[in-house]
Amino acid sequence: MHRLPRRPGALVVASGRRGGCDLPVDSPADWLLTAEERGNPATRLPAWTEGNLVEPLVHGSTYFDRLVQAVEALDAGDHLFFTDWRGDPDERLRPEGPSVAQLLTEAVRRGVCVRGLVWRSHWDGLSFSKEENRALDREVEHGGGEVILDQRVRRNGSHHQKLVVLRHDQDPTRDVAFVGGIDLCHGRRDDADHAGDPQPLPMSSVYGPRPPWHDVQLQIRGPAVGVLDTVFRERWDDPTNADVHNPLAWVRDRLRGARLEPDPLPPQLPPPPACGPHVVQNLRTYPAIHPPYDFAPLGERSVARGYSKAVQRARRLIYLEDQYLWSSEVARLFAGSLEANPDLHLVVVVPRVPEQEGAISERPQYIGRWQALQLCERAGRGRVHVYDVENAAGTPVYVHAKVCVVDDVWLSVGSDNFNRRSWTHDSELSSAVLDTTRDPREPRDPGGRGDGARVLARDLRLRLAREHLDRAADGSEDADLIDPDSFVTALQRSADALQAWHDGGRAGPRPPGRLRPHRAERVAWPTRLWATPVYRLMVDPDGRPIRLRLRHTF
Repeated sequence: MHRLPRRPGALVVASGRRGGCDLPVDSPADWLLTAEERGNPATRLPAWTEGNLVEPLVHGSTYFDRLVQAVEALDAGDHLFFTDWRGDPDERLRPEGPSVAQLLTEAVRRGVCVRGLVWRSHWDGLSFSKEENRALDREVEHGGGEVILDQRVRRNGSHHQKLVVLRHDQDPTRDVAFVGGIDLCHGRRDDADHAGDPQPLPMSSVYGPRPPWHDVQLQIRGPAVGVLDTVFRERWDDPTNADVHNPLAWVRDRLRGARLEPDPLPPQLPPPPACGPHVVQNLRTYPAIHPPYDFAPLGERSVARGYSKAVQRARRLIYLEDQYLWSSEVARLFAGSLEANPDLHLVVVVPRVPEQEGAISERPQYIGRWQALQLCERAGRGRVHVYDVENAAGTPVYVHAKVCVVDDVWLSVGSDNFNRRSWTHDSELSSAVLDTTRDPREPRDPGGRGDGARVLARDLRLRLAREHLDRAADGSEDADLIDPDSFVTALQRSADALQAWHDGGRAGPRPPGRLRPHRAERVAWPTRLWATPVYRLMVDPDGRPIRLRLRHTF
């Protein structure tokens, strides 16, 4: 159900949590985009939906196990729709299986309608996944499903959404969707110990033969599942001709027998009923392309707009986990909030080094990250705290998560990174969530706006912090993590202690915690001469219409 924003007034949703009290929340429009603010009148998506139940799934092993459980519950007449950046048909979703291909083809045999949209991708020699995505297409098609290799993107762009929607034609209360940063591919099935996926992907040697991987996905129930169904259908039904953008790839795929034209989807099922206390807004990026998307003629940048609205409301704490914080345009957003709010802290968890070795892969990324962090640190004056993560053996953990928590009120998990590419150029999908249940722990209103801390946002931040600090998983050691100031102090003390232990030759017991202060690498000026244009044009391109570029807005 979509309820139009209203002022004055309050929305009341029965939560059944924290004593079962129904608690009021100011209009969601204070934090979420209105339909007009989304900036894409062509879409069928509502501004937001109420009455959802959202659960963060931290780590690929947790998500994969839950996905197998949900897919195996599907039966004849049910729907399974998915989008993916990379798919490996042989990736085992549990130690004993099934593999991705087995899970999907067995669902087809039970009479489930299985449809997938997978980015066609670039050549594997450039560390992409062209052959793997084609293999997934072949295996699912052979099993009776239907997977489209989708190249309706800007030049040098990709489809980056990671979504699975499961609909039950006889019982909509069982409908569920998974959305976030985790692909159905090698390298993702890791857990809190961070020993890495037994089926790894080749990465920088710094991460070892089984690169540790940190990631987050959301499980969503309720009316938002119907909206995510629409997200898939808009892209599936779009008449944009793929061969316009890459005619040579189209010819090769045609000769190999790949499916290039989708069959009609079955009629859309009614949205699931309300089942929880969470307001969900689905944010997307689609670039401006020619010919245009039917559902986004000028593209869509609700990811950028949604983050901008939330970050500008921040007063005490912005907590980020992100793979690519390297865009000066995005950094200016955080810098503006830091300058305007002297009590605001920015905490960022990033990978220690880029995922691939080599000057072309590393140097442009270093330039972008150095510029972004310098902007924030100048604005924050000691209130910007950047860390990377390692496991108990000292091997760096690759941070692939895309998480943002603002003042323990607004949270977002998705496929988009904090860079211009994700906010303007590739296709992305993120879910912003407002919990209507206020958190009774002090400080009850860290932002001082009367919004009150919310249970889901605070719990996610604390859950991630416990892992990074080696704290008790039951929350019994959370006392100094709830208040933003003491939270920042706890992180800094832990990271400094671990860094000192390394600097001292690892003498004595290893201190608890997995965070180390992140040291952004500054690139020498001769390298900047060639790496800066590569960064601007290839690594972090701009997908906005020219009028928005000239106005420096999204």
